Amino acid sequence: QVQLVESGGGLVQAGGSLRLSCAYSGSTFTRYASGWFRQAPGKEREFVAAISWTGGNTDYADFVKGRFTISRDNAKRTVYLQMNSLKPEDTAVYYCAVKLDNAGTNYYSTAYQYNYWGQGTQVTVSS
Repeated sequence: QVQLVESGGGLVQAGGSLRLSCAYSGSTFTRYASGWFRQAPGKEREFVAAISWTGGNTDYADFVKGRFTISRDNAKRTVYLQMNSLKPEDTAVYYCAVKLDNAGTNYYSTAYQYNYWGQGTQVTVSS
């Protein structure tokens, strides 16, 4: 069982920045692809960004391209989401997820592909 803990959410004004962190348990040698998703009130969970275990391959939802950056530090077993130029429509609970990927080079952009999820962290962007 892999446990994930997100942190870094909060209240920020439009145009501001936040960096989310996701710390996951387990061996540093286990290859997990990782992703960030978000869910706003009354809406379905949606994909935000994904990264391979190597960090060399990434994918982003169109609505965050150029504003958000996903990265990781495998030695710390932590995945990050740097969010810049935040908009009120970015308000949501942000979830981190990981999936075992032995190849280490794949990323996954749909929620059903992930095995383990964090509890989420609230991001609120005021106008």
